[in-house]
Amino acid sequence: MIKVKLNRAGVKALLRSEEMRTTCEKHASEIARRCGEGYETNTFVGRNRVNAQVMASTYEAKRDNAENNTILKAVRK
Repeated sequence: MIKVKLNRAGVKALLRSEEMRTTCEKHASEIARRCGEGYETNTFVGRNRVNAQVMASTYEAKRDNAENNTILKAVRK
């Protein structure tokens, strides 16, 4: 049996790195593109890791998302 011991500081640095931010931005942008017009993304570094979010920014998009779960369906594709 092989045991792996993670370097906690290294993992923390990786999760908060610019490379991880770029990867998250790429995925969030692809999800927003699948949702259509009126959706936007935001990426930020939180306490533990990089976070990316996709949100409905227009009234039409908010209504579409509320009625059809557009963002959830775009994430699942």
